[in-house]
Amino acid sequence: MTSKKNGYLWGAIAGVSIATAAVAGARVGQPESTLDRTMLLKTSTAPIFAPPPGAPLSFADIFEKVSPAVVSINVTSKVDASALRRQIPGLPFDIVPRGAPEGEDGDQGGATERGQPRLPTQQSSGSGFFISADGYIVTNNHVVENAEEIKVVLKDERELEAVVVGRDEGTDLAVLKVKGGNFPFVNFENAAKPRVGDWVITVGNPFGLGGTATAGIISAYGRDIGETFVDYIQIDAPINRGNSGGPTFDVYGRVIGVNTAIFSPSGGSVGIGFAIPANVADSTTKALISGGKITRGYIGASIQNYTAEMADAQGMPGQKGAIVADLVPGGPSAKAGLTPGDVVVAVNGVTVKTSSELTREVAKARAGDTLSLEVLRDGKRRTVDIRSGVRPTEKELAANDNSGSPRSSGGPSGPAVQLPAVLGLKLTPLDAAARTRLNIDTPLRGVVVDSVDQSSDAAQRGLRKNDVITQAGGRPVASASDFSAVVEAAKRSGRPSILIGVYRAGRTTFLPIKVSG
Repeated sequence: MTSKKNGYLWGAIAGVSIATAAVAGARVGQPESTLDRTMLLKTSTAPIFAPPPGAPLSFADIFEKVSPAVVSINVTSKVDASALRRQIPGLPFDIVPRGAPEGEDGDQGGATERGQPRLPTQQSSGSGFFISADGYIVTNNHVVENAEEIKVVLKDERELEAVVVGRDEGTDLAVLKVKGGNFPFVNFENAAKPRVGDWVITVGNPFGLGGTATAGIISAYGRDIGETFVDYIQIDAPINRGNSGGPTFDVYGRVIGVNTAIFSPSGGSVGIGFAIPANVADSTTKALISGGKITRGYIGASIQNYTAEMADAQGMPGQKGAIVADLVPGGPSAKAGLTPGDVVVAVNGVTVKTSSELTREVAKARAGDTLSLEVLRDGKRRTVDIRSGVRPTEKELAANDNSGSPRSSGGPSGPAVQLPAVLGLKLTPLDAAARTRLNIDTPLRGVVVDSVDQSSDAAQRGLRKNDVITQAGGRPVASASDFSAVVEAAKRSGRPSILIGVYRAGRTTFLPIKVSG
């Protein structure tokens, strides 16, 4: 750093010397008035603060143009009673507080006129924006999801009651409607796409401070933050609590995204915000306005990313896709013959490299459509045709995520015999006693992990007592000897690891386990 500074200073000094020499030379043979003017120009220079080409002089004109269309959204919602419950260690029951936690409006619950307990309310706020003159407003689903009352505050301080037209959990978008007309509105921009590094401006209601503008740049495209149906835009314009549902504009005042999330260790902006792209928001909100509900295709399979380690374990280095972990009994995939361990690499001819890409391609289908999945099974490509169903809601999927849980995480697991460890795992049969103890009433086959060497790679990967290994190296596992045979075969072939299927609490997950230290 010091050498660079010195270099800069020396360059500047040299430049001054050359300029001085040039001025001195210019004096020879020139009239005095010319010399004075030359010296005046040289000595009156001042720092220039004009922005470089491509940067706007100010965002003020953009803000004045678009801010009337941006609104603050104030929501009153009921507090979930289960969220109020707490359990004191040692007591076999929950305790529900008599009063309610005080909300921003001071409401502490209480009782109704008939003496029944009244659920407390809480106040929250977000942002939104008009997309039509007749009162349609876009915001985030999570802003209004549990709303009992919604009030929209305009820039001119008018306060209007709003109703929910439709919500979509998958994209976290919602459409509201207020009575009236001739509202200022803005449009989604689907054709022009700012480049990474281009300026953007956000307008919203952070921390209840309505009409706040912040500016930054596009940081990246195609961010996957764990949500299924959206490749997010990353921006560094400050976004804080209350900005959710507000618009991101380009320098022409066109909506290029809907603010929805931030990455923050502290809860405040650290310059990493995420917006739903305009094309996704536009198509979703139009569908909500026309029908009030979004439906997506569904194949009834749990999937996960097929990682580089998994590919190496199966002798397919560089292969990408989505591996099938579980099937919904009687679901479309089970009926069509898809099997756990299949690696899906394409849907209807479209290559998929991740589980999110697979889910998005499936979601495009309508109920009854045929989805042609290209899969890798035992290292060979084959096609499985599946008739699409209708995807359940995210809450329904979450509720059905686990089909059961072990009744006990401890206790004896069988006869007290010395079992040989394989890759740090001691395995016992999945017999009738084990099924009862682990609450497994499905026709699952496998071996039960009796113990795990904590220094092994299996332990590092998260395997633990009472996990059930259902397959290894692409083969079903019904005994400890089956598992050992797969391990030995992998060692002979020189593979660094094997891919195993692990059943736990109603779900199967695939993990690569090293076969040598």
